[in-house]
Amino acid sequence: MTTTPNDTSPRAEWPLYEVFVRGKRGLNHVHVGSLHAADDTMALHHARDVYTRRNEGVSIWVVRADAITASSPDEKDPLFAPSGDKVYRHPTFYDVPADVPHM
Repeated sequence: MTTTPNDTSPRAEWPLYEVFVRGKRGLNHVHVGSLHAADDTMALHHARDVYTRRNEGVSIWVVRADAITASSPDEKDPLFAPSGDKVYRHPTFYDVPADVPHM
């Protein structure tokens, strides 16, 4: 939504929400877009109307954008370097049985 400096409508002050939808066959919620809403309930209803019009989802998350803390790609090396020496976290030392789903 684009606002001008003179825009005094209530919508100009609505916070931005990020929308995540879990599909019928999906295991994870996936970011599908953003929207402005007056409150959490309105954001959830608008997200349902806009992003699941064809019954694509089974679950919706809406999160205020100002509540998200994220790393920058520039921080990749210092942020993820400590996990590099933990080789036991990678499934290279044992066989995963064929009947274990989603691995």
